[in-house]
Amino acid sequence: MHFLVAPNAFKNSLPADEVATALSKGLQQSRLPCTCESFPVADGGDGTANLLVQQLHGTVINIPVHDPLGRMIKAFYGLIDNGRTAVIEMANASGLRLLKPDELNPLRTTTRGTGELIKHALDQGVEQIIICIGGSATVDGATGMLQELGVRFLDAKGKELQQMPESLLELAAIDTMGLDARLQKVSVTVLCDVTNTLLGDQGAAAVFGPQKGATPAMVQQLEASLKRLRDVTLQQTGKDMATIRHGGAAGGMAAAMAAFLQATLLDGIDRFLDLTGFNEALQKADYVITGEGSIDVQTLQGKAPFGVALRAREKKIPVIGVAGKVPVDTDPALQEYFDVLLAIGNGPMQLNEAFQLTEENLVRTGKLIGDMLALCQTPKIL
Repeated sequence: MHFLVAPNAFKNSLPADEVATALSKGLQQSRLPCTCESFPVADGGDGTANLLVQQLHGTVINIPVHDPLGRMIKAFYGLIDNGRTAVIEMANASGLRLLKPDELNPLRTTTRGTGELIKHALDQGVEQIIICIGGSATVDGATGMLQELGVRFLDAKGKELQQMPESLLELAAIDTMGLDARLQKVSVTVLCDVTNTLLGDQGAAAVFGPQKGATPAMVQQLEASLKRLRDVTLQQTGKDMATIRHGGAAGGMAAAMAAFLQATLLDGIDRFLDLTGFNEALQKADYVITGEGSIDVQTLQGKAPFGVALRAREKKIPVIGVAGKVPVDTDPALQEYFDVLLAIGNGPMQLNEAFQLTEENLVRTGKLIGDMLALCQTPKIL
């Protein structure tokens, strides 16, 4: 029996490759004769670029950039396809993981560092740029990134705005004359892990602002700032950032990249699976195991386990989902894609303790899966 083990990362705990290794180890310890292929996956969130560079045998480039609060750090991006394509993860330069809890302030955090990664990739002569935009600490509508690439955001007196996105309410005009001309010759693809649009109750500020440190008052200000950015952009370019699917990803970065860089926004997991040859690996599988930190109905909104399960379903391959947290009650929508959902925990515990035991629990869960399948194959003794 052959297993394709294709999990996403377990957030705040283990990266996807270590999750796959732990599950495979457990399967091999079970009574079930089996083989396993570890195929860690990602959907545009944290770790996506690293996995792509690893699986496509790329080169890692380390450079100094500004973090979300303007401090110098080291960040990396990758080159694949013989140096023709850059793979950039915005979280490496503008990510939530770079800040301490008391430093979160989406009125001040910016995407400038991501712009620096893009500029350095352009200096290498790349023909394509893939940007993975999950895990950002920002709700600046990509203004920091665009500034780094030559765009100027002006007030009514023609003065360039400072300290965006806090000052975006004063935006009167956007000067794109200085936008790096090399971007006209480069195709830009954005891998998104959410489908939210820019504005409204399901938009960038309302849904993701609190995760990045926004108070209710800050959420209102950020919403108004993004609306101002959208209004001025619409007036000058005719492009409505508010109607773009995925546009709310990374604090509006996706919408701005579509509007100003003509970027193509894609479901991150689908593009990841295409780039890494997932369908070929699927051909050999008897079972697929996928998972991430939590699986619930929101997983069906384009998260990695859903993308994996959907493709397995098309091939009529059984899918086992594992997670730190799964719904207590049966959910028909989830049942349509996951044959079995298993929580990896082994009794009540504090969240920090659960994080520390993730690897151990994954190994145990892998062994449990193997032992249960072995039991099903054992002839019944009368």
